[in-house]
Amino acid sequence: MEKQVTILNKTGLHARPAAEFVKLAAGYKSEITILLGTKVANAKSILNVLSLAATMGSVLTLKAVGPDEEEAIDSLSALVERKFGEE
Repeated sequence: MEKQVTILNKTGLHARPAAEFVKLAAGYKSEITILLGTKVANAKSILNVLSLAATMGSVLTLKAVGPDEEEAIDSLSALVERKFGEE
């Protein structure tokens, strides 16, 4: 399963929101990846997520494969859409 989301918070996917994203992703059994252009990151690795250098307006493709893929995509996309609780 996959879904596209747009980074809405002004500071982009910096350390705090990236840590929240990774923490949430780690709670799922599915393999979860984030695609940004040609970059691919393991959503359960803080260094991978930060390496995307996603700024405000970046369109990410969240991709999950596994037993809880739908729930994982729904909760992770909701986190992004809530601007990671910022602002």
